[in-house]
Amino acid sequence: MKSFVPTELVPSPALPTGVPVGVATMEKQFEGEVDGRSATLFTAAFDQATGVGTYLAMESFEGSLNGRHGAFNFAHSATTGGTDRSNEFFVLVPSSGTGELAGITGGGGLTVDADGTHRIWFDYEIG
Repeated sequence: MKSFVPTELVPSPALPTGVPVGVATMEKQFEGEVDGRSATLFTAAFDQATGVGTYLAMESFEGSLNGRHGAFNFAHSATTGGTDRSNEFFVLVPSSGTGELAGITGGGGLTVDADGTHRIWFDYEIG
C-alpha cells in the first residue's frame, strides 16, 4: 500500500454504534501479473483494539493485467473477527474497462499478508 489517508467524511448525522465508522482514501502499487496502481475509496466499521469489523472498498485500477493495458473499477468487501476473513465479496464493475481491458467482467480476490502486503488476483473475461 502506497498510502492510507483517513478523511473527515462520515455518515451524517453520525449515529453511535458499538464499532466506529470511518472513511479513507488509499493508493496502492501492484507488481507482477497485475502491474499498475489504484486509487481507492475505503470505508469501514472497525474496532482497532480487537481487529473486528467490516470494510467496503471501491478501487480504480490503471495499468496492465497479464500484459493487457487499460483501466477498470472493482469493488471488494470482507469481514474479520480479528484473525480471519469471511463474507468476502469481489466484483469488477461492468462497463468500466478501457483500452485493452475494455469489456472486462468477472471477480477475483484479495489477501493481506501479516506484513500488510496486499495480494490480488482477478478471475475475468474480456468480451
